[in-house]
Amino acid sequence: MQSQQIISVNLWQIVISLCNLIILFLIVRRFLYKPVKKVLAQRQAHVDGVYEEADEARRRAEADQAAWAERMTHAREEADAIISRAAENARMNSDLMVSDAKNRADGIVRQAEEEALLTRQKAEEGIRRELAGVSAELAEKVLGREINESDHRALIDSFIDELEDSRDADQ
Repeated sequence: MQSQQIISVNLWQIVISLCNLIILFLIVRRFLYKPVKKVLAQRQAHVDGVYEEADEARRRAEADQAAWAERMTHAREEADAIISRAAENARMNSDLMVSDAKNRADGIVRQAEEEALLTRQKAEEGIRRELAGVSAELAEKVLGREINESDHRALIDSFIDELEDSRDADQ
């Protein structure tokens, strides 16, 4: 008789345990699952927003870089035009005054190179300032913290040096 009590199944105890399990499941779902799911959705939306901002900053930086390259091309074309005009003037005046024309041509070439260099330096400085602003925003968004001025300058200078090295390698 004792062996039957050990093996016997108590149906009411099973039903009550199942009810407790269902009630516990509903409480957990109501008070834990939905709020946690809501918080995770908010965090995902925030992360997606940060990625979109970073992509927009990258697109703006690429557009600025393309504009800088176009400015440099125009500056080179203008310098070439100035040099060719100076050479043409030197050839036209060479019949009358060969030595004077040669001196003038050398002076004009130097002036054109200085103007081209000055224009290039101004363009590069403008681009550096623009890249500094964009890179600071991008770095703040990506890193999630502010960068001090010396770190900011070091990052910008290294980025610009890499750009110049890659441009020099392409030429």
